[in-house]
Amino acid sequence: MFKSLFYLINTLFAIFYLYPGSILGFIIYKDLNRQPQLTDDFNLLLLNFSSNHVYAFLFLSFFGFLLFFEKKKKIILTYFFLISFLFEILHILVPNRSFQISDLYGNVLGVLISLILFLCFSYVKKKI
Repeated sequence: MFKSLFYLINTLFAIFYLYPGSILGFIIYKDLNRQPQLTDDFNLLLLNFSSNHVYAFLFLSFFGFLLFFEKKKKIILTYFFLISFLFEILHILVPNRSFQISDLYGNVLGVLISLILFLCFSYVKKKI
């Protein structure tokens, strides 16, 4: 059941990410061109990270790590890093979307944070 939920969330994630406009902006503001911003973007080490992208990839990848990491470690790691790059690169081709390096950094940071959290969670779980 959780795997089916993950696949559904993953599909919705791809639709929201690659749709030519902001579906959430339309739902919240009735404006496809307006993107809701959860928090200010992060500025770390002279780099800008899109906070929305960090949160989205953190959520999606942590859920995926919980479900698949133990049996399919290399596949799930490759998958999340691949889509974090691929989805942002595809914004070059999607109308009304644009490639932004801060979004790419946010995607990768979200995956890295979720990986670290997952590994810490797994370590504590084994110790208990």
